[in-house]
Amino acid sequence: MPPSSSRRAVLYRMVMPDHVCPFGLKARDLLQRQGFAIEDHWLTTRAETDAFKAAHDVRTTPQTFIDGARIGGYDDLRRFFGKPVADPKATRYRPVLAVFAITALMAFAASVAAYGTPWTMRAGEWFVAFSMTVLAMLKLQDVERFSTMFLNYDLLARRWVPYAYAYPYLEAGAGVLMIAGVARWLSVPVALVIGGIGAVSVIKAVYVDKRELKCACVGGDSNVPLGALSLTENVMMVAMAVWMLLR
Repeated sequence: MPPSSSRRAVLYRMVMPDHVCPFGLKARDLLQRQGFAIEDHWLTTRAETDAFKAAHDVRTTPQTFIDGARIGGYDDLRRFFGKPVADPKATRYRPVLAVFAITALMAFAASVAAYGTPWTMRAGEWFVAFSMTVLAMLKLQDVERFSTMFLNYDLLARRWVPYAYAYPYLEAGAGVLMIAGVARWLSVPVALVIGGIGAVSVIKAVYVDKRELKCACVGGDSNVPLGALSLTENVMMVAMAVWMLLR
């Protein structure tokens, strides 16, 4: 449905001393970008908010009205203007792609700072090592949730549960040592073992057993599907370890 030619909207949103509703701010911004003049009503107390919900038989705020008709909350407003609304349960690759993109830029930047050019072999090494440490950091935000998801598919963790808790620490430690270029006697075997086991586990779960699982690669609350990108993480670790052995 297109917006009204009057280009006026009425918005009710929570603006309290200790809480300003972020979706109310998003709704106001969206209306402004669509060219609407906004009659902005603040709900400044919990009692006022509850009374508004009861009066309009709604469960949430903000609520937007256009031409006297209630459009609904922020997601409803996006749908009204024909804009996409993200499905929180949908699988997505963006978290892992974002990590790889940022760590690649970090590696290029470090190479420029150290050697004056982004195009060095060290930049490639740093890319893998930075990726390992950032992915480990995401896992370490909630090790319990990570371990639970990891146990769905990792072959070693399913036989020895403590490995599911140790994995992000091992990945982070190996990555940091590889960034520094020290203690290869430790970082190389760690990367080989965890990367090799991880690669075999993903191949078995996804390509042999045909299971549809979520990957724990960016932590325990992601909707990243287990598959090519999660396999890439493990193959990168193995490749980095082999490269450092051959150097």
